[in-house]
Order: sequence, then structure tokens, then C-alpha cells
Amino acid sequence: MTEPLSARPSATPIRPSACPGLLRIVPALDGGICRIKLPGGVLSADQALAVADAAERFAGGVIEATNRGNLQIRGIGTNHDGLIASLLDAGLGPSNPASDDVRNLMLSPTAGLDPQQLLDVRPLAGQILHSLEHHPRFHELSPKFALSLDGGEGLAMLEHPHDLWLSAVQVDGRTLLGFGLAGCSATDSPVAAVVPETAHALVVAVLETFLDLARPDQARMRDLLKEMPVTRFIEHVAARLPQQLVVDQKVTDWRRAPIRPFAHIGTYSQRTAGVVAVGAGVPLGRLRPSMFRDAARLATAFGDSQLCMTPWQSLMLRNVPAENSAPVLDGLGQAGLLVDAAQSLSKIVACTGSAACAKGLADTKADGLRLAALLQENGISRAVHLSGCTRSCAAAHVMPVTLLAGSPGRYDLYFRHADMSGFGDLHARDLTIEAVGALLTADSRSNTHD
Repeated sequence: MTEPLSARPSATPIRPSACPGLLRIVPALDGGICRIKLPGGVLSADQALAVADAAERFAGGVIEATNRGNLQIRGIGTNHDGLIASLLDAGLGPSNPASDDVRNLMLSPTAGLDPQQLLDVRPLAGQILHSLEHHPRFHELSPKFALSLDGGEGLAMLEHPHDLWLSAVQVDGRTLLGFGLAGCSATDSPVAAVVPETAHALVVAVLETFLDLARPDQARMRDLLKEMPVTRFIEHVAARLPQQLVVDQKVTDWRRAPIRPFAHIGTYSQRTAGVVAVGAGVPLGRLRPSMFRDAARLATAFGDSQLCMTPWQSLMLRNVPAENSAPVLDGLGQAGLLVDAAQSLSKIVACTGSAACAKGLADTKADGLRLAALLQENGISRAVHLSGCTRSCAAAHVMPVTLLAGSPGRYDLYFRHADMSGFGDLHARDLTIEAVGALLTADSRSNTHD
């Protein structure tokens, strides 16, 4: 029987926050925003249909794929309780309402299924999420406080910075979990490692230590570590653990192997022979309800009746028999999703922009479509990020090319540079989209690196 709204968690914020959640809808120019946090990015086909229905019934029909493998519904009208109720009925809410903000744990979309993995991290992920939901003190964490768990998969987002990241490491024939603070495994080495059996205790110890030592104004790990040496923080963590940390040069010198670029689009081999994962990009992070419904039907007909949202603003259907990969790709393409990494639009990221965000200085979504068309005409495929302001909401890490809006239709052009902070090297100012297209085309033809 449907639970009365009076018995449900309220849409009132658990604590003040500018971040949307499922239980807290925040306003924007185009209406309210609701963020649905998905365990490991996974939801069932039935849940996907429920999201599509809710987006049409209670909002403007816009579903967004986020850069941390979650979903957002935009343009929500006045019936917030109705929207929330429909999503809770579909099982998309937290088991503990107070934990809605803090379930920020990123996994590979092929965790447990990947042929390159050193460790199936799904059981550990379940333990961590349970603690985040049911350990009352962890509800004090900022909604932006985030964790990453990497089992060594060949498909994993390595560049997003996290407050705590863990990555599977092989040392002298043993599989350990190396970990780092306020960084990412793409550029950082672990500060230490633990055996997998101690990893859950490590996460709990890190979070409790952070909450013990951080002032209220230090919302993120990086804020605390500006004033406290990492070695001192780790001493506090080690004192809480049942086993010693592994601090070995083979661990602290270790670097994560890179992944194949854009492997999230197309067919990806799984650990089990004869089955594959099939991925498709979401154009500029925006899903129409019809797209989501078509993907859900394909997942039911050909896969395991689940969809997995990825940190690349794409989705994957997993456990698809290899002989069915072609019709699945074709079906996703017909639905309007991007199934070929050579498509220029598959490599362009754009924030909400001025059409729906008060801080946006340009209509980045419309400009992104124009830029993609220009590059496609010239046979150019470049990873480009369009940001309507300096906050860089659409990209959690610096991309090879960034366009920073200065006014409607005008952008400053940056190229990522390892030795420069921010977006990188400022190459040109106040460019039109046509000028950007011409410059990127010329640059691509004059060199072979991105």
C-alpha cells in the first residue's frame, strides 16, 4: 500500500545546503532540481522508467546524467512532494533519509565484471555505503565530500579528485588497496595501503578522523590538509585501525595505469566470455525521457534489466550476449544516444548555461551543439568543455580544451597544461564559436596530440 505523504521523509533540507538531493529540491532559472544518487551508478530498468515518468509528470522532461554517475531531474514544478513520492516508491531513495547527501561513492561501471580488475570491490562498496547511511556522525559530512573505489578495472574514472580515493595495487604478489587524500589516482601515488579486509575500517577511520579534526569551515579534505601535514593526519587514522598500514616504497611509488580513452562508448568486453557491456554517450549530459525508456527496454530485452550511469555522462547496458551487441548499439543510436566515439558531440561537455542558470554568461548547451557540428563537418573530434562561469560545474577535472564564457556567444580558450593551475594555458580571448571551431580545426591538423 502506498505510504501517506505525512509518513514520508520531508522535502525540507536535513541541513542548509546549495546542493540538490532527492529529498531537497533546489531552485534554478528553469525550475527545481532533484539529484538522484545511484549506488555504483546502477538502477533497474523499472527505476529508469519511473525516472522518465517523473520527469514528464512533475517537471519539464529534462533528465541529466551527472559527472559522478548520478541523475538529475530539472525544471520541476510546484508538486515537489509528488515527485519525491514517485521516486521513493521506485526505491530510488536512501534507506536512511538523513544520509541522502553523503552517499558519494564512485565505482567503475564495470566493477565486478571487468577483465582487468584486481579485486571485485562491490562487497566493500556495499559496506561503505551502509556506513554512510547508518553511521549518524557521517551525516555531518559536506554533500560535496566524495570517495572513489577502484578495483583496477580497465574502465574507471581516474581524474576526478576525491576526498578519499582507494585503488587496488599488486605488491609482491599481494593485492592491497592503496589510498590517497584530496586527490586522484591518475596523478597521485598512495600515501599507504591496507589489506582488503581492513579497507572498510580504514574508510570509517578516515571519515571519523576528518570529522574530529576539521573545523566547521573546513568542508573538504583539502581544506584540512592546507593546515595539517598528511603524515600527522595518517597517524591519527592508524591509531584507529586493527592492523598496521602498509607504508612501503613499492606502494608509495605506485602509479595507476591509464585507461583507454573513451572506452565507455561502444562495446566493452567483460570478465565472462561471451558477454559484453554496451555504452553510449548522453548528448551534452541531457536525456529525454524517450531516450531513457528506450535504453531501459533494451536492457530488459538484451541485458540484465539494469542500466549503469557513468562518470563520463554516459550509460552502459551490461551482461549483453556478444551476438546481441550490434542490435543494442543500433537501438541506443536510434534513441538519440551517442554510440561512436568519433562523433564530435560525444567528446563535448557543457554546463547548464545561461538558459537555466543565473550564473551562466552564455548558452553553453546551444553553443556546444554548434561547435560539435562545426568540428564534425571538418572531421575533428576533440575533448572540449564549455563552462558558463568559473565554477566548472560540468567537469570535475580539467579537460584538454576549456571554453570559459565571458558573454553570450563569446569564450576564452584554454588548453590544459600540466604545470599551470586552473583551466591551463590561456590561448585566446573573446572568441565566437565559429572562431573556436576554426582554431581547433587548425590546431588538430597541425599536431596529433590532444
